[in-house]
Amino acid sequence: MVEPIDTYADQFMVTITSWGANLSFLVNTPHPEATKPVAAERVATIRMSNEHLKVIAMIIVRQIKKIETDSGVKCEVDSRVLNSLGIAPEDWDEFWKR
Repeated sequence: MVEPIDTYADQFMVTITSWGANLSFLVNTPHPEATKPVAAERVATIRMSNEHLKVIAMIIVRQIKKIETDSGVKCEVDSRVLNSLGIAPEDWDEFWKR
């Protein structure tokens, strides 16, 4: 039997190919030294079909929109994060209008 994973992640990587998708979740060291960068530690990799990934993505977006509507609180993402991911603010806004 597979042991369930219950962990925290503050980074992720996604790889999508014609054959499927891999989502890896990572965690940074809590107190990195500026002079000694440490790579994030992988805590889990989940593999699935591209179809499964697409369904999960839609359900997650739907649930985020619902909790924001129900609570009246927007989950804002800092512009520095978007910039580091190469996401233009107008693309971000357009995505969340849908």
